[in-house]
Amino acid sequence: MRRLGAAFKCLAVLAVFSLSLLTGPATAAPSRAETEAQFRTWLDRDLWPEAKAKGISRATFDNAFSGVRLNWKLPDLVPPGTKPTTPKEQAQAEFGSPGKYFNERTIGHVVAGGKTRAGQYASTLAAIEKQYGVPGAIVLAIWGRESGFGGVKIPYNAFEVLGTKAFMATRKEMFRQELLAALEIVQHRYIDAGAMKSSWAGALGQPQFMPTSYMKHAVDFDGDGKRDIWNSVPDTLASIANYLRLHGWQKGRDWGFEVNVPAGLTCALEGPDQGLKIADWVEMGITRVNGKPFPANELADEGYLLMPAGRHGPAFIVTPNFYVLKSYNMSDLYALFIGHAADRIAYGAGGFSRKWGDVGGMYRSDIAAMQRALQAKGYDVGKADGLPGFKTRRSIGDWQAKQGQAATCFPEKSLIGAIR
Repeated sequence: MRRLGAAFKCLAVLAVFSLSLLTGPATAAPSRAETEAQFRTWLDRDLWPEAKAKGISRATFDNAFSGVRLNWKLPDLVPPGTKPTTPKEQAQAEFGSPGKYFNERTIGHVVAGGKTRAGQYASTLAAIEKQYGVPGAIVLAIWGRESGFGGVKIPYNAFEVLGTKAFMATRKEMFRQELLAALEIVQHRYIDAGAMKSSWAGALGQPQFMPTSYMKHAVDFDGDGKRDIWNSVPDTLASIANYLRLHGWQKGRDWGFEVNVPAGLTCALEGPDQGLKIADWVEMGITRVNGKPFPANELADEGYLLMPAGRHGPAFIVTPNFYVLKSYNMSDLYALFIGHAADRIAYGAGGFSRKWGDVGGMYRSDIAAMQRALQAKGYDVGKADGLPGFKTRRSIGDWQAKQGQAATCFPEKSLIGAIR
């Protein structure tokens, strides 16, 4: 038995030795100095030929990357020789109440700053509205939200950020296109390379445009030959307005209205795919919270029910312009913030008529489980990602109604075990 055991041990050692020969020693990831050298080689051999083909001169290219080094502090980096770190599931992250987005201190700063600048730049804003059809208060609200009216420091060298991310980030191809667009901006002399400052994500100037967006939307409104969204207020404001115009802003229409939704009208009517003429919403009993009628020019046009917190918060009838605002930051709450702040800037309106309920506080994993259970029952909840968008909210409302419950159209802890 001892000889047999010794034989097995020899075989085990041989197996391990053979495996090590096959796999070889582990290859260490390059050092930072080596990675920096690889970056310079990548710039010269990989990026430069494509930039040259796009009409970028060698002088522009070299000037843009003069002194630029990799920024190792940026998020989502994947250095050569390493693998992406799979983000942990946000299962234990809490989904907060929508009302937390509307911090009165933040809104108050945008509103107060917007009112001051509405007078300061009145003639410029009037000229912008005449040319682009976008009200000045909307433009001011975006300016205030994005960069604090230009007061927020935008500290990064755009070529450092975009170069780092195009070379070794999780979305390299996207940032490569943004980097090439940044080179085009300098090549066209819209701004000098040294003056091109960005956020850590590569967004430029006071409107926070990505370079490809800058190329499409930035304008020279002060006539100095530069599309200077870093230093020129007229260029900044007009560029924001041009962005909205090109995304479909409808001149003469509002963004939306806070409304009362009758108790007998289901909140499951929410969503941009369930639009009705505003006159039809009125016939169903919906009224504005301020007691005023809807503007006559809006009645024949389409509006959409929006209830971000279901029955636990304010309700709105929004227009297509609301979804144009959403295109700026792909968030219903962002668009609502901008529209609400703009109303307070333009009309002196107060806060929301109805308070936001203290909802939220559920784990995203619980909401995702609820979404999957609804999907299994045939409901269209959108993505089962733990975030209750309008499809999830109205699916909850429909399910509640079928169970004989009052529809709230919002995930609640009491529903976790009930929806199976």
